[in-house]
Amino acid sequence: MTDKADLKKGPLTVAIMMATIMQVLDTTIANVALPSMQGSLGAAQDSITWVLTSYIVASAIMTPMTGWLTDRIGLKQLFLISVVGFTAASMLCGTAGSLTEMVVWRLLQGIFGAALVPLSQTVLLNINPPDRHGQAMAMWGAGVMVGPVIGPTLGGWLTESLNWRWVFYINVPIGIMAFLGILAWLPKAPTRQRGFDFIGFALLSIGVGTLQLMLDRGEQLDWFASPEIWVELGVAVSAFWGFGVHMMTAEKPFLPPHLLRDRNLLLGLVFIFIIGIVVLAAMALLPPMLQRLMGYPTITTGMVMAPRGVGVMISMLMVGRLMRVVDPRLLILTGLCVTGWSLHMMTGFTIVMDSGPIILSGVIQGLGIGMVFVPLSTMAFATLAPADRPDAAGLFSLVRNMGNSLGVSVVTAALAHFTQVNHAELSAHISPFNTNIDGPISMVGQAAPEVLAAADLVVNRQAAMIAYLNDFHMMMLVTLTAIPLLLLLRKPKATAAVDKNAAVME
Repeated sequence: MTDKADLKKGPLTVAIMMATIMQVLDTTIANVALPSMQGSLGAAQDSITWVLTSYIVASAIMTPMTGWLTDRIGLKQLFLISVVGFTAASMLCGTAGSLTEMVVWRLLQGIFGAALVPLSQTVLLNINPPDRHGQAMAMWGAGVMVGPVIGPTLGGWLTESLNWRWVFYINVPIGIMAFLGILAWLPKAPTRQRGFDFIGFALLSIGVGTLQLMLDRGEQLDWFASPEIWVELGVAVSAFWGFGVHMMTAEKPFLPPHLLRDRNLLLGLVFIFIIGIVVLAAMALLPPMLQRLMGYPTITTGMVMAPRGVGVMISMLMVGRLMRVVDPRLLILTGLCVTGWSLHMMTGFTIVMDSGPIILSGVIQGLGIGMVFVPLSTMAFATLAPADRPDAAGLFSLVRNMGNSLGVSVVTAALAHFTQVNHAELSAHISPFNTNIDGPISMVGQAAPEVLAAADLVVNRQAAMIAYLNDFHMMMLVTLTAIPLLLLLRKPKATAAVDKNAAVME
């Protein structure tokens, strides 16, 4: 790569990462603003969540299209269209006057933003030689993983300091700068004529869309007690089964089947699915635990959780350099063990503790996740041809997001179940016959209503806290069960080929 190309690579990387962070921030930044949006838009409690659902479903459906669109209209053109569309949709979200308008603009946000993360990963791999792929993925991973961590903090600050509309307006200046940088520094890549497999796309879209709906609405509808959830599950399973059969039998399927025959990519998808479960599930559990059980305000909650992102960034920047001298599989093993250790630390949380253990476990967990994400992202693409990277990057992002959604849904459902079980077990010990209980509460049958209410409040809080600890323990086991799969990963060769058309910047 020439000196001129090296000069261009720096500002191009900055522009690409601005687009990436802008997109991943929107997966969590709007969450804390929902109560304010609900009042402003006149939405009901059960319908305001469509602000989140519409974005998630649209993004999930469009992410696998990245490879095909890249081939048809070109990588640079697709990147620019995606940035413009996402920025414009963000501005429209900020001006929304009703829930219907907001959902429509969020759908557009998801459609245009779906390609930004896989495209940024593809470009960073293309413009860097193989021996620098680790550092490139460290930069990319820092944006992808830190964005969801700082999203709630930034969203809470913008909502309290200005108003909820700035949660979306903040994307406008970022999007403009990212557009100008990509327009100036990203070279054009050749297009490739490729037929569109409508049947394959339709089956995959139906499967992904209905699965996301099921995971998002399951908690509201009491899961499998609702006919809607059973219907969505049946449609999702049928669509995925049909897509798998179609992909293996069609002449030119939507996703090339040889991608899944690449062992590193296939195992990378399994690992990123597990990491997706752990990362966002922990992020979904901690804020309600801190706010409801420990009484933390929104801003304080964000400040306590922010060091987790610092740990991720430190780890990724460090691991990006270590990959040149250390076997990536050893780094992944260390990262999984460190992440498991942090989750074990979280099983020792108590209602009366200070913020120290939360910050410490968060930093350690961030270090562990960073040690997994960077070498995993590098090894998953190490044995692929450069032409396959857009398709593989889209699939990689899709599976990560599905892991995020599944993780949040599973731990939320498990939390409700554990809370009920723990409440029943704890309340069974409150009776006149328990000699360990002193004071007015010991006379349960004769206690005043306010005493019983106070006792029930204590039991509810303790039952919920134990349920959170049960969830952390479950996530620790999920993390550790991935370790044996490391034996199947192949170490990439140092002499991997470079895509000269993509890597050489004119």
